[in-house]
Amino acid sequence: MRARAAQSLMVLVLAGLSTAAAVAAPWYGLAVASRVAAADVAAAPPAQRVLSFQKQSTISGGNAQAGLTDFGRSVTGELAIAGATPLLGATRPMVYTTETANAASSAIPVAYRDDFCRHVRLTGACPAAGGDAAISGDAARRLKLRTGDPIPVRQSPGSPPLRLRVTGIYQIDDPSGGYWANPAYRAQASLDPVFTTVASFDAPQLATPVFVSDIEVPEPLLRGDNGYDLRTAVNAARPGLLGAGVKILDPTRDLQRQVRDDRTAVLIGVLIALGQVLLLGWVALGLAGRATLPVRRDDVGLLKLRGNTRGGTLRMTSGQHLPPLAAGVLAGLPVGFLAGWLLGGDLPVRSELWLALLGTLAAVLVVLLVAMLVLVMVDAATLRLPIVALLRRASPKRRGRAADILDLILIALAAAAVYQARSGDRPTGLGVVAPALTALAIALVLARVLRSITAWAGGLAVRRGRLRAGLAAVQVSRQPAADRVFVLVATAVAMLGLGAGGLAAADRDRVARAGVELGAERVLTVGAGSTTEFLNAVRAADPGGRTAMAVLADLNSNPPILAVDSSRLAAVARWRPDFGPVGALPAAIAAARVPAPLPLITGDRLELRLRNGRSLPALMTATLQQEKDGSTVEAKFDDIPRGEATVTAAVPECAIAPGCRFVRFQLATPITETGKPTPGPIVVEGLRQRGPDAEIIGAAQLGDVNRWFTDIAGVALQLSTTGGALSMTAGDTHGQTAGDRVYAAEMPRPMPVVLAGPQPKEWRYDDPATPRFGAGDNPVAVAAEVPVLPVVGNAGMMVDLDAARRTAADANLVGTLQVWLAPGAPAGIVDRLRAAGLTVTADRTTAEREEQLAAQGGVAAARFALLAVVIALLLAAGTVAVTAAAERDPYAAQLRALRVQGLSERSAVQAGYLGTAALVVSGLLAGVLAARLAVPITGLTAPPFGDGWRVVPAPGPLSAAALGLAALAAAVTLAVVGVLAARPLARRVRGGVR
Repeated sequence: MRARAAQSLMVLVLAGLSTAAAVAAPWYGLAVASRVAAADVAAAPPAQRVLSFQKQSTISGGNAQAGLTDFGRSVTGELAIAGATPLLGATRPMVYTTETANAASSAIPVAYRDDFCRHVRLTGACPAAGGDAAISGDAARRLKLRTGDPIPVRQSPGSPPLRLRVTGIYQIDDPSGGYWANPAYRAQASLDPVFTTVASFDAPQLATPVFVSDIEVPEPLLRGDNGYDLRTAVNAARPGLLGAGVKILDPTRDLQRQVRDDRTAVLIGVLIALGQVLLLGWVALGLAGRATLPVRRDDVGLLKLRGNTRGGTLRMTSGQHLPPLAAGVLAGLPVGFLAGWLLGGDLPVRSELWLALLGTLAAVLVVLLVAMLVLVMVDAATLRLPIVALLRRASPKRRGRAADILDLILIALAAAAVYQARSGDRPTGLGVVAPALTALAIALVLARVLRSITAWAGGLAVRRGRLRAGLAAVQVSRQPAADRVFVLVATAVAMLGLGAGGLAAADRDRVARAGVELGAERVLTVGAGSTTEFLNAVRAADPGGRTAMAVLADLNSNPPILAVDSSRLAAVARWRPDFGPVGALPAAIAAARVPAPLPLITGDRLELRLRNGRSLPALMTATLQQEKDGSTVEAKFDDIPRGEATVTAAVPECAIAPGCRFVRFQLATPITETGKPTPGPIVVEGLRQRGPDAEIIGAAQLGDVNRWFTDIAGVALQLSTTGGALSMTAGDTHGQTAGDRVYAAEMPRPMPVVLAGPQPKEWRYDDPATPRFGAGDNPVAVAAEVPVLPVVGNAGMMVDLDAARRTAADANLVGTLQVWLAPGAPAGIVDRLRAAGLTVTADRTTAEREEQLAAQGGVAAARFALLAVVIALLLAAGTVAVTAAAERDPYAAQLRALRVQGLSERSAVQAGYLGTAALVVSGLLAGVLAARLAVPITGLTAPPFGDGWRVVPAPGPLSAAALGLAALAAAVTLAVVGVLAARPLARRVRGGVR
């Protein structure tokens, strides 16, 4: 060892690098797996973190509190979750019916829930006694109720009423929070629930409620800390709960599955990366042992001459490896711990410390034992040689068949890995290491080419007098392990390029996904009383239209709908080429032929001139919409006499600025004794308001056939626009539903939309339409078809929000209200939105979403894989150094002999450097080529997302920048090591010779 200090030092370094990777892996894997699980739980919707238990109950003895308490105890008795407080509640579907003649009924749930008043903003008082109730702002507007008004609710329209008293009007504080995750407490095709006290359920009308217990599971239990398995606990409690009539709603299963999948992805990814680097490390140690084998062959020959046994000889030669291996392991331990801690951080779960230590101990033992076994096997091959062969200096002329067979096996494995990588959406089996095996196979093929080329080129260069190049080529061709070192260098460089490129591609993929999911740099989720209030508030907060845009996302529609204020789309949205032309929607709206809008109604009374051609007095309603808050205003014209008539109706709401817009006429048509509608037309001749700009609808507007259209539901009214008047006649319905509405067109019909993905199946057999904007199906026209749209992804459509609002008329649009903010939006924009009446319930940015995505398992494992390939590069560089050190003495002797024959000192020194440089440069170029070829061969893309999201195509994993930086880093590393390895040789050939 003292005589071969350089070789022993390099074995120490190689063992230390392998140990560092083995020690870093358990710490990094466990720490990052826990953090990935925590990120999954934190990013999950609240609905996925809440267990819900429901039971249809009957309250006996008029004591709802006792029944609800017993229900809660029955649930916690079967499933007690540490750290969680159940929220108890009750709900009963009811109907609201005004106590007037011909009153219509509306479905409205009545509910109680623990801590209700702490999770809403109340105007008025919190319900405190039996009969007290709080209604939502939307329900108050639609039912025209105020604080103190009675709200009669019934089990069915004809049943006795339960009269509750409105003590407060509520607005949900955080609709996206866990408290409101249960849909039982939200509007479901009905009015928002009426919340009351538990004592109200003592009333007979509410005596058959559904009791509800919601448990928001603590994050540590969802993450599975300390080995806790929530799914097992729920399954164990399921028989007892079902036996008690309790229904279990467990939306946490998807989240638990994602946590398990991401944990598994991290651990498997780390193990794969560790396995690859350890294999390269053992190969490097084997090559180091083979490169230094000639200097130990003399030892074996001398020991055999002295009569030593084969076992004794093996112990004496192989014993030289154990001290540097042990020293390398000891040196690699702190380096590995430091690397794992720097990359993975502290262990979030302290109980995993012992698991990390056990994993470290096992990995270190595997590294040491396998490394020793590899070196012993290299030495054992020399024991079969006779003494004459052991003492011979010349290298063998050809490789053994075993090396050729091994090459063929590796190439076959690479082919199998490529097949498995391309056989499914995600690689399995050997497919997960297909890129590395492909790069290895390419390097093996190139190594054979290299040996042939260097042998031929070396002889040719020498014959032509180019001694430096010729000697360098000859040195590469005659080194026993040069081809294997070349393969190791090329494979390490290729893996470094693929690893760096994969991480860079993952970054681009996260940026793309965040942009698709959010649509803008910053997105606020807000609450507003109506779509009109929402749109007005955003426009008031940003009158210039450059930094904020109102958006409504309706993901429950078919297809999903994204409604945007399209005039601001180009300025605010984070637009991608996949979304198509940003101006397609505004251009389609601008190109449509739409009549000029009618004047706003700003007076407090309307005057309608018409001619009643029926035999009975007529009843007509003009429906208006207040442009301040979107509330519906009805101007009812009752008892319109036969013949020419002028009737009036009070509309005091329209005197509030900015006024009301006209929406439609609604005509009541009595049915005669024969079952047919009352015959005769109703002819509208004008609509005026009291005050300035009196005319609202005149002869020009009434006579424009393009302005008026009927509703789609039922048999429509027959329209005529002759003589500057609008004639409406009810036709024979033949038993079908009769249409009774005539709308004034303000927006294009059909409504222009931008469609992503295939058309819905319903559109194949009927005209394209959507039922989400008001009553009935509203026709749409596809202005552009694109692959992807923001928020809705690759299946949905984008419409103009104002067009949708006007088309929906008096119906409020359904969906999530968002405000998109452009980059550089002023800091006070959120305050201005709040001042305009919006409630901000969530604030997300693309940067935050990118961070969440970066915490997913595949990306986290890719970061360790990059560390592993950096270590692999260092192993390859160390192998170059140990090979150069092993060949130093014989090559120095050859160069000094050539100097005696006339070779100049400069040529000898340069030849010494060029031999190592040729091996390094060829390996570097081969690695770059192997990386470039491995991508199309294996179909490699950016690391997939843990949840399988793939809306936009995955970016290529090998950009020119990533590959160039990786090649540069590899070139610098290999060049430094190569120069340091060749410098002792250069010193030996300098100076005088004898």
